[in-house]
Amino acid sequence: MKERTVAIVTGASRGLGQALAAALLEQGAQLIAIARGRSAELERLAGQGPGGLEQIQADLSDPAAAGRVAAQLAGSLPKDAGRYLLINNAGMVDPVRQADQLDDAGAISAAFSLNVTSVILLCSAFLKAVKPLQADARIVNISSGAGRSATPGWGVYCATKAALDHYTQVLNAENHGVRAVSLAPGVIDTGMQQAIRASDPCDFPNVQRFEQMHRQNQLAAPADVAARILRYVNEADFGSTVLDDIRNYA
Repeated sequence: MKERTVAIVTGASRGLGQALAAALLEQGAQLIAIARGRSAELERLAGQGPGGLEQIQADLSDPAAAGRVAAQLAGSLPKDAGRYLLINNAGMVDPVRQADQLDDAGAISAAFSLNVTSVILLCSAFLKAVKPLQADARIVNISSGAGRSATPGWGVYCATKAALDHYTQVLNAENHGVRAVSLAPGVIDTGMQQAIRASDPCDFPNVQRFEQMHRQNQLAAPADVAARILRYVNEADFGSTVLDDIRNYA
């Protein structure tokens, strides 16, 4: 990175989030990593490379915790960088149930809080923090093809990702001077995929498709997807396609 970048990544302690965070550290970014737990791997990388690291522990499925993190970011984001990047990566697929079995209000609320509410709160804080700065600011909201295609058993997940897509469109329509994309990352070899493969076929009829992709080594490695996403974010025309899919790019 030629100019100092401040990057915020949620869900940064594992999976795609950790891969994104690690790559940003290796590129020299000042990283703010948000996750429920601390990452020893990110600590190690920060100690070896040119990047800086701040880890914030928070459960973003708790709206109050998400609000506290947002307020912290709004008040303490460094003001001397040339580029600012927010990657809202944290998310959950649960609860996985057919529509007539979606009766756990707490589980539904937690999914919407993590997948939608925390994103809105963090984007609001980010917009406030970067507005007075003369800097290039970009937002990547990690979405899913599930938000664009109805998938039986994923009623809540599909609804949250569809909401995320539409929110990102509104964000751009308001013209805050920050470019934002809702980006589907494809099928990645992460803990979420393990959970999907463990689903009861009665709840999730498509489970065999995901088991087959795993057996046939069709899952992308988190580090590979992270590298592709960061190349994508650096493109001059980033934001020209608001709803996008990283699989559209080599």
